[in-house]
This record gives sequence, structure tokens and C-alpha cells, in this order.
Amino acid sequence: MKNNYIKIEFSSLSENEGIARQFVAAYAALMDPTLEELAEIRTAVSEAVSNSIIHGYMGRENGIIILEIIKDDENKIYITITDEGKGISNVEEAMKPLYTTGNPDERAGMGFTVMESFMDNVKVNSKEGFGTKVTMTKKLGEKCGKEL
Repeated sequence: MKNNYIKIEFSSLSENEGIARQFVAAYAALMDPTLEELAEIRTAVSEAVSNSIIHGYMGRENGIIILEIIKDDENKIYITITDEGKGISNVEEAMKPLYTTGNPDERAGMGFTVMESFMDNVKVNSKEGFGTKVTMTKKLGEKCGKEL
């Protein structure tokens, strides 16, 4: 199996969330996705990167986020977002809808729920004090030719 791989590293600045989203979209576009699939991938990446910036680094601008993308021969994309922020003490609880470590008046607590709804699989590994790694996968072309 031949895999195509790319990795970028960027600062935990909020403006870099948009760059990460566009970068993944440009890479995924090589796989001939539907517009819906592209929008879903962009949204999931946006949520993962935003979570790293807001919750992992708590808005600290000197953190590093690593974005890795792998495409395989079966038209599946693997996206990993890693930070070295504060980590998550209870991943299972954090993945529940409406859970947030931020101000509930400002944060909906739906980041992981959004990621899970748009991707085929979302896996979160985290260790408090060491950071978080979110791995998302999506098979492209699964909806092509199917009637709604």
C-alpha cells in the first residue's frame, strides 16, 4: 500500500486555525472528495485545532500544534492534530456533548461531538500535563452515487 504523507507545525495562534483548515482542504482535494466531504473535513479540523488553542494551550500563543495527514490507496484520509498543552484528565467525560472546560456562556462544549459527526472515526489520546493527540479518519467517496 502506497501512502502519501505530509506534516506541518504551527504556533497556537487563533489565525492559524483557518490556515490549518485550508491546508487540509487543499490536500484532501487531491482525493476528489464531494463538496460535502470537504466541508466536513474542514469543520472537523477546525474544531480539533480550536480545541488545542483554546483548551490545550488556554490561549497561550507560544504553543506548538502539529498537523499530520496521510492518504492511503483506498481513498481514506487520516488526520492527526497534536499539542503539548495541558492535556485532558478524563477523555471520556470531555467527549460528552455539552462538556466544556471554558466558560459555558462562551463555549458550547460540542467540539468532539462535531468531529465525531463529520468523520468516520475519532480517537483521542491525552495525558494531563503532556498534551493531546486527536486522530480522525474518513473514507472519501462512500456517499458517491448513493441516493439520499
